[in-house]
Amino acid sequence: MLASKRDESDHGRQSPQTIFAGGRVAEKLAKGARISGGVRDKLATDLKRKYEGGKSIRDLAGETGRSYGVVHQLLSESGVKLRGRGGATRGRKRKA
Repeated sequence: MLASKRDESDHGRQSPQTIFAGGRVAEKLAKGARISGGVRDKLATDLKRKYEGGKSIRDLAGETGRSYGVVHQLLSESGVKLRGRGGATRGRKRKA
């Protein structure tokens, strides 16, 4: 269940919205909200598991509503060995 909460001291900003299902952090958090403490650790662990399972940083950023840079930073902090860039390479074709 996703619940939106507003706090008087938060000056009208929404607090992070998370769902915990089976120990995983939900795909969506409130856009622009700071992620810290246990929520940040759980998100980093979930992102690490999905990245090592083959998802791209761009896919993970889209799922979580976070920027590419935030996802990259969380993965780097969690000790993930990042993959190189994919796609076609330029240059001479090799003979078969």
